[in-house]
Amino acid sequence: MSVDQPVVLVVEDEMAQREVLVYNLEAEGFRVVTAETGEDAMLAVDEQAPDIILLDWMLPAVSGIEVCRRLKARPDTVGTPIIMLSARSEEVDKVRGLETGADDYMVKPYSVVELMARVRTQLRRVRPSTVGQTLRFDDIILDSETHKVTRDGSDIKLGPTEFRLLATFIEKPGRVWSRDQLLDRVWGRDIYVDTRTVDVHVGRLRKSLCTHGGNDPLRTVRGAGYALG
Repeated sequence: MSVDQPVVLVVEDEMAQREVLVYNLEAEGFRVVTAETGEDAMLAVDEQAPDIILLDWMLPAVSGIEVCRRLKARPDTVGTPIIMLSARSEEVDKVRGLETGADDYMVKPYSVVELMARVRTQLRRVRPSTVGQTLRFDDIILDSETHKVTRDGSDIKLGPTEFRLLATFIEKPGRVWSRDQLLDRVWGRDIYVDTRTVDVHVGRLRKSLCTHGGNDPLRTVRGAGYALG
């Protein structure tokens, strides 16, 4: 399983609906995490840091609306796209969902094809490297489709791990990534790697980016991690 795959959290208490979503999302190449309740959803967000959330409105105990409100109130998840799924088709319900912070709203029964398209639309905003977009930061250009990197017009040779590191940094310039967050995003949660390995690969990335000169664009934040810019 590639760690480049975006992670989708599906929060749905109806098993049949959940299985349909998981099947179609995995067929599209996504990694899928599931939760059946609002409480489980909050735990899954903390453990998996999903790239996008498909959130059912009607959940036991804690509703999807409340989960959405809580996540959009948190600095670490305010930017995570949430697509609300609901049998509530009245305009007032859709407005309430969007005003609570949902990025999109689909009424059940929905078209799976349309839902997949909306998932990709949201991902283009938050994980552009996973959908083949070219990313830029100052004089650094990363082409996620051809896996090529240039700086000030000169080719930069990167190994697969350094490329994934740069893609993570360049998608969110200025964001400080902890070593544990980088391990999850670049190496994958299922692989045990010592956090010091992150330092080694960041060092290699730094060296490669400065091969043809230029300032070091990576910033070490003491006690917190690393950032680009």
